[in-house]
Amino acid sequence: MTPELKETLSKVSTASVASALLKLGLRNIWIRGAMPIAGGGAHSVGEAFTMRFLPMREDLVGPALAKLPNTRAAIEAMEAGSFVVVDAMGVTDAGVAGDVLCARMTLRGGVGLVTDGAIRDIVGVETSGLPVWSRGTASPAPGNSLTFIDWGLPVACGGVTVFPGDVIVADRDGAVVIPQTIAEQVAAEAAEIERFDAWVVEKVAAGEPLPGLYPPNADNQARYKRETAAGA
Repeated sequence: MTPELKETLSKVSTASVASALLKLGLRNIWIRGAMPIAGGGAHSVGEAFTMRFLPMREDLVGPALAKLPNTRAAIEAMEAGSFVVVDAMGVTDAGVAGDVLCARMTLRGGVGLVTDGAIRDIVGVETSGLPVWSRGTASPAPGNSLTFIDWGLPVACGGVTVFPGDVIVADRDGAVVIPQTIAEQVAAEAAEIERFDAWVVEKVAAGEPLPGLYPPNADNQARYKRETAAGA
């Protein structure tokens, strides 16, 4: 992600990003159920670093579990600027990460974590400074319900397909996924949506009625372009 792209996306809401994606025909881009749980919904932007869990199986414990990939190794493979996306299959009766893992993600340069599952150790997670979006919290460790299986591969999170390197934008409305190949186009469109919405809010504050203004008819569209071009 270029610094310019990140700067643009850091100034637009997930609502504007979702609207920009809709204009391009992409509807299934909002990670369902993942809401701010730590960090106050701070606006975060980063490239997806994917992690995936499978259902727990009783034979995958002890020595057998030690032979599988683990979350600690995954975090050490994460690059600075990554937005961790954890596929927990919607399971919320065990936390996919806690205070220790989130603290390490922060030190590794992670900008956020989003999961369709739960997290644990919420007080410690808040202290870590890592913004987190999840479906809630849970006391049990992941091994009670989940088995970590891999990272760096496509995942399904909250009903959305996420590829490594896709752009994640998250705020108080949740987290949206931008396909990497159209991130520049989406950012430009979202910025224009923000400019137009700000113009409309000014007109509404001045007492103008909404019909013909939002969405704009031809006259108001022309007025918007004229006034913004003139710096009004």
